[in-house]
Amino acid sequence: MSQRYESGMDVRRSVLGDDHVARAEAAKTAFDEPFQTLITEGAWGTVWASDGIGNRERSMLTLALLAALGNFEEIPMHIRATARTGASKQDVLEAFQHVAIYAGVPRANQALKLAKETYAEMERERPSGGDAKREDVT
Repeated sequence: MSQRYESGMDVRRSVLGDDHVARAEAAKTAFDEPFQTLITEGAWGTVWASDGIGNRERSMLTLALLAALGNFEEIPMHIRATARTGASKQDVLEAFQHVAIYAGVPRANQALKLAKETYAEMERERPSGGDAKREDVT
């Protein structure tokens, strides 16, 4: 594999987590392997690997773009990634408020619904007694 692919896999793992990447890799077939390589090299090995902005900002941009374009199926995955990128619940709320103004309230509303559901799942999955900080979005 190329250096860009290897770098992309490293970034992908750091943002999405080893478990997610392992599941995605296990589901990869000969049919979609070229597409998965394209995503790994392009999205993760080029865009996410750039040091032009930080991962917190990339998370916010990604979530806003997914919501604005109505690509809701990937929002939960990227909400989960915020635990690794440093984007807070408040950051996500701010991003979706921009979506409401610039792309439409229904899209922002759906994105917020998915975010709330995903944050609730993450809270239930968190080991009890953990020292992780809890943030509420009202």
